[in-house]
Amino acid sequence: MMNSTVRKIISSSSITLRSSWSSTVVRSSSDDAAKKTKKNKVPEIKDRIFSVRVRGSDVMRDPGVNKGVAFTIKERQLMGLHGLLPPVVKTQDEQVYSVMENFLRWDNDLDRYIYLMGIQDRNEKLFFRVINDYVEQMLPIVYTPTVGLVCQKYGVVYRKPRGLFITIHDRGHVYEILCNWPQDKIKAIVVTDGERILGLGDLGAFGMGIPVGKLALYTALAGIHPKGCLPVMIDCGTNNKELLDDPLYIGLRHKRIQGPEYQDLMDEFMEAVVRRYGPNCLIQFEDFGGHNAFKHLDRYRSRYCTFNDDIQGTASVALSGILASLRVTKTNLVDNKFLFLGAGEAAFGIARFLASALKIKGLSEEDACGRIYLFDKDGLIVRNRPEMVDEMRRPYVKDMPHLRVFEEAVNLIKPTVIIGAAGQGPLFTPGVLRAMAQHNERPVIFALSNPTSKAECTAEDAYRYTNGKCVFASGSPFKAVTTEGGRTIYPGQGNNAYIFPGVALAVVMCNIPRITEEMFVVASETLAGMVKEEHLAEGRIYPPLSQILNVSLRIATRIAEHCYKNKEAHYFPEPPDKEEFLRKRLYSTAYESFEPNSYPWPEDIPQ
Repeated sequence: MMNSTVRKIISSSSITLRSSWSSTVVRSSSDDAAKKTKKNKVPEIKDRIFSVRVRGSDVMRDPGVNKGVAFTIKERQLMGLHGLLPPVVKTQDEQVYSVMENFLRWDNDLDRYIYLMGIQDRNEKLFFRVINDYVEQMLPIVYTPTVGLVCQKYGVVYRKPRGLFITIHDRGHVYEILCNWPQDKIKAIVVTDGERILGLGDLGAFGMGIPVGKLALYTALAGIHPKGCLPVMIDCGTNNKELLDDPLYIGLRHKRIQGPEYQDLMDEFMEAVVRRYGPNCLIQFEDFGGHNAFKHLDRYRSRYCTFNDDIQGTASVALSGILASLRVTKTNLVDNKFLFLGAGEAAFGIARFLASALKIKGLSEEDACGRIYLFDKDGLIVRNRPEMVDEMRRPYVKDMPHLRVFEEAVNLIKPTVIIGAAGQGPLFTPGVLRAMAQHNERPVIFALSNPTSKAECTAEDAYRYTNGKCVFASGSPFKAVTTEGGRTIYPGQGNNAYIFPGVALAVVMCNIPRITEEMFVVASETLAGMVKEEHLAEGRIYPPLSQILNVSLRIATRIAEHCYKNKEAHYFPEPPDKEEFLRKRLYSTAYESFEPNSYPWPEDIPQ
C-alpha cells in the first residue's frame, strides 16, 4: 500500500507540469533573414527530433538524458540498454513516488540533501520534477536553511564537481579554465568567493554549495535549462583556521589573498566570461564579503550583465514584504520609520533600496534617508560616535545620542518597522519585541538572517511577545504558530527565491544586457501585488511557496514588459505576448521519447 505520508503529500500537491520544452531557446537580433521569417516560432513537440548519439551505459551516465527504468522496452533494445536495467517499466509519476518514499526515510535534512543530489547526478528531469511537485517540502532542503549546513559539511557532502573552481593561482589562465567546461552555451553563472556564506562567515571553497543551490532554483523555479547554468567558486584561500586545519577541506590551504591580486583575478574572470559566453551571459554575485560585494557591484554593473543577490535580491524581497505589510498597518510607505539591526551587505542593500523607493514616493534624498536608522556592531550610527562611518553610510548618520543597546534605540526612535540582517542570532530580545508592540498598533518585524540559527528571533517569539499583533517575516522558514487565543498564523518567509529566478528568466530569455535597480522595483511591486487578502488574513505577506513557479513567471513577464518599453531588451522581434513567449521556453521535466519516427518507402524502391 502507498505510504500514508506520501499519499498525503501527493494528494495535496497543486503543482502541474508545464508545457514540454527540451531546451532553452534564445535568438538575438543578429539572426539572419531566414530565421526571422519564422517569427521565432517554437515548434510543437511532435515536430521536434530529440536524438542522442551515445548508446548503452553511456546513456545512463548522462543525467540530462537518463530516464532510468522509465525507458520503454523498445528504447532499451534500440539503444543497447536491454538487460542493463530491471525488466520493469515505470512512468515518471511512479518514479516520483519512489523518490518520495526514500526521501521520507531519512531522519535528517543533510542526508535528505545528499539523497536528492544523487538523484540529480543520475536523472535531472526526475530531480527537477520532484522539486516542482513538492516545492514547499524541497525548498528548505536544496536552499536555506539546509544549504548552510551543507556548506559547513561540504567536505563530507562533496561527491563530484558541479561547477568550476578558479583559484588565485590561475591568473592569466581563467579563459582556458572556462573552456574546460563541457557546455558551450552558458546563459547564467552564479559566482562566489566564499568569504561570507549566509550568516556563517568565511567558508572558503566549501561555499560552492551556494552557487550549486542557487542554480538548481534557476531551473526548478524559473525553467532555465540546467545545461545553460554554471556554478563558479573563486578560491583565494580562507581566513577560517578551522577549515585550514580540517583534513576534509577541499580548497586552498592558505590565508585569503586580497588587494590588487584579487581584483586582477576578478577583472580577468569577468572579461573571460564575456569572451567565452558573450556579453549577455548573466553573472550573479553571491555571498562575497561586504567590502567586496558593493565594490564589485559598482565596478561591474554598468559594463556587464550582473547583479548581487545579497544586496539587490534581498532588498527587493524585503521591499515587497514592506509594501504588502502596508495593507495590514493601513499606512503609507513615507509615514514609516525603519530601524535596521546590521549595516552590512544585506542590511545596507535594503536600506539603499528602500531610500530609492521613498524618493519615488516623493521624498527628497535627505528626507528619505532621514526615515532610515542603522544600528551596527558598534551601536546606533550617529554623528558623534567614536567609530568611523564610511562614505556610503554617511547619508544615514543621525544627530542623536550614541546608543549601544538595540532595545534602547527602539525606545528612543519608536520605529514602525525593524529589520534584522546582522546574522548574529537572537538579538530581537523579548524586550525589543515588547517595545515594538508598545509603540505600534501593528509593529512590522523582519528577522531576515540565514540560516535559522542566525535569525534575530523566531516566529513564535515574535507573536508571543507582541501578543499576536506583529506583522512578521523571516529569511528562513518557520512553522505556523497558534496563539493563546487559538488563532493560527502562517509566518511570511522573505526568501530571495521569490525574486532572483524571475529576474534571471527575463534577462536570459529577452537578451537584457544590463540589470537596473528599476527592474528590482518592478519585481518587488509584482510580488507584493500577488499577495491576496486571504493571505494577509493568515499572517502571510508573501504568496505561499507552492505558488512560487507562477510568481517567477509573473515577475519575468513584468520585467520583460518594462525592459521592452524602455528599449532595454534586445531579443527581436519583440514578442507581443510576453508571458506566452516565456512560458514556451521553460525547461520541461517531461521525458522525451528516444524511439525514432519510422515511415514506409514506395514498394518499388529497393529496401
